[in-house]
Amino acid sequence: MSTKQSEESSSTIPRVVAVVSGGLDSTTMVYDLVARGFEVDCLSFNYGQRHKKELTYAAATAKQLGLRHDIIDLTGLTHLISNSALTSQNKTSHPAVPRTDRAIEVPDGHYAEENMKLTVVPNRNMIMLSIAAGIAVNRNVAFIATAIHAGDHFIYPDCRPRFIAHANAAIVAGNEGFGPIPEQAEGVEPMHYIEAPFLYMTKADIAAVAIQLNVPLHLTWSCYKGGVNHCGRCGTCVERLEAIDEAIRRGVSNNEWITDDLTVYDDTEYWRTVTSAVR
Repeated sequence: MSTKQSEESSSTIPRVVAVVSGGLDSTTMVYDLVARGFEVDCLSFNYGQRHKKELTYAAATAKQLGLRHDIIDLTGLTHLISNSALTSQNKTSHPAVPRTDRAIEVPDGHYAEENMKLTVVPNRNMIMLSIAAGIAVNRNVAFIATAIHAGDHFIYPDCRPRFIAHANAAIVAGNEGFGPIPEQAEGVEPMHYIEAPFLYMTKADIAAVAIQLNVPLHLTWSCYKGGVNHCGRCGTCVERLEAIDEAIRRGVSNNEWITDDLTVYDDTEYWRTVTSAVR
């Protein structure tokens, strides 16, 4: 094949800008997009989250798959969106907790519990998707991708279908020529330039996809606390352990090949207690 033919062939590969945190969901989404034949540009954000381990894992995934990876520094915003357990470092006036000189602690438990709302970062996904869209338009990329899922709907307003629909419409309205349709006809529902493949899937569904795609689970980072190992007790650890357990049990019941989760957790039993309590 000539150089010109090679360039023409590569130019036909669909390209996507994917928001990647380094967690199980977004890493699985990247593996899935690659398996579906997309050229993926990975995009991660440092918004002053409690720890940066997830960014290290995101970078490692991109390197392993030979993908472009950029980290956007949003730490200038951190002190303005600090009323969250994920960004709080100093004293807080969060209405859900007493005034204190201590940072908001990451709560333990199940995502169905009310205290998990302390992990909401104001408008986080809108900020990230807006930046991702700007980069996609600049690179002439057809769409952007996010790994939000059905398990996020209860706690996070910016992970719900209604939000994705409105964010999609805003991006279409603000960027002429973005995506496969140059102009949106009046009264016609816009194309989904925000790809959210897991929007109606549970965490267990995603874990099952990860196992099917041979995603190395232990090379993804979910824990909000950022210790040496996954704590096994924070909301995202509980959700992760429950999901992977269900996905593995599905594989066993269907006589399919399954994999062990090689992730190291400080507590591997707590999740069973809290999940049974909310059922």
